[in-house]
Amino acid sequence: MRIGLMAGEVALGGMLSSARALAAGRRPTAAGALFSVRNAETLARRLSSLRGAAMKLGQMLSVQGDELLPPEFRQALAILRSQAYAMPAEQLHRVLGREYGAGWQQKFAHFDEEPLAAASIGQVHRAESRDGRDLVLKIQYPGVARSIDSDVDNMAILLKWLDFLPVEIDIAGLSTEAKRQLRVEADYLQEADHVERFGRLLAATPGIVVPRVHRDLTTRRVLALDYIESEPIESIAGLATSQHTRDALARRIEGLMFRELFEFRLMQTDPNPANYRYQPDTGQLVLLDFGATLEIDPERVDGYREICRAVIADDERMIHAAALRLGYLAPDTPADSATGVIEIIRLVCQPIRHRGAYDFAASQLPLRARDLGLEVAFRQGLPTPPPATMFLHRKLVGTFLLCAMLHARIDVRRLVEPYLR
Repeated sequence: MRIGLMAGEVALGGMLSSARALAAGRRPTAAGALFSVRNAETLARRLSSLRGAAMKLGQMLSVQGDELLPPEFRQALAILRSQAYAMPAEQLHRVLGREYGAGWQQKFAHFDEEPLAAASIGQVHRAESRDGRDLVLKIQYPGVARSIDSDVDNMAILLKWLDFLPVEIDIAGLSTEAKRQLRVEADYLQEADHVERFGRLLAATPGIVVPRVHRDLTTRRVLALDYIESEPIESIAGLATSQHTRDALARRIEGLMFRELFEFRLMQTDPNPANYRYQPDTGQLVLLDFGATLEIDPERVDGYREICRAVIADDERMIHAAALRLGYLAPDTPADSATGVIEIIRLVCQPIRHRGAYDFAASQLPLRARDLGLEVAFRQGLPTPPPATMFLHRKLVGTFLLCAMLHARIDVRRLVEPYLR
C-alpha cells in the first residue's frame, strides 16, 4: 500500500511540475516532470520509511545510478545509504525477546538503546555482555524477511513504470536475482558464516581487520560481532590527508576486490562506504557487513580473467570471445551492437589497461561510460547484462567510486596482473 501511495505521489508531483512548466511558458517533458526535486525528495523519504527490500533497492539505485540519474535524484537518494527510521524501543524489545527469550536483558551488563546506525534491513546497537565482551548487535526489523518477494515485485513495477533508462531491462530476471540475494542478506546465520569465512581467508593479510562473530548471541535475526574502534572511511577522503595514506587504503580496497573475484571466488557485493572503516592509529581497514556475499561460479571467474587479459592485450577478437562467454553478447547479437559492447568494455576496463598510477578522481570514467552507453543504446541497441552479474557489477562500480572518493592514484594493472598468469 505504501509503495502504491509513493507511486501516486510521484505521479501527482509529475503533473504539478508539468503544470508549472506550462504556466511559465515552457514545454513540459516526461523526464522533466518525473525527475523534479519534489519527486526526488518524495521517493527518498518514502523509501527510507519502508525499510526492508524496498529501501535496499533504493540504496542500490543510489549507488548504481550515480551517473545515470539527474543530480536532484542522486542527492535525495544518497540519504538512503546511511539513514533509515530506527525501531521504537518497544518494538526493539519485542524483537530481542523473541530472539533471546524472556529476560534477555540478563545477557548484557549494558545495552545501548540508541542505535549506532539504522539501515535498510536492520539497525546496530552497542552492548557489553555479562562476561565483559564489547559488542555490536545487528538487529533485523520485524517482517523484513517475509516481505522480500512482495517488496521486490512492487519496486520492480514502480521502476518499470518510471522507465527512465533507454534500454530494455530484464525486470523479471533482475527481480529474481534481487530476491535471491536479499534472502541471503536477511539470514544473519548465513552472514555469520560469511564473516567467519572472510576472517579465515584474510587472517594472514596485514592491514585488514574482520570482526569476530559471537555465536552464543547470534540468531537468524540478530548478529553479534566484536565492536572495533574505527572511523568512517570518509574521514580520510579529503585532501588534508596525505596522498600516501589515501593511496595505501585504496590499494587495499582495490586489491581485496581482485582477491575476492579471482582467488576466493567469494565476494562481498555491497560497496557502501559505511561498510568500510579506518583505524588512524594502525592504518588498518576494518570490514563490516557481509550480508551481501556472493559465491562466484568458476566458469564466470575464468571469463573475467579472460576479459582482463583481452583488454590489456587490446585484442578485439579476444574481447568478443570473452563477452560471449560471460553473456554480455549472444551469438545472434547484431554486429553494430557487438561493436558498441566491445567499445564499452574497453572503456570501463580503462584502469586495468592503464600503465602506471591511475588517477581515479580525475578520470570521470563513470560519466564517460554513461555517455557512451546511452550513445550505443540509442544508435545501435544495447543488450542488457545477465541478471547474475547485477551484484558483481555493483561491487565493481562501487569500488571505483570509493577510490575516486579517496582521490586515489594507484597502479591497478599491477594489482590484477598476478591473477592473469
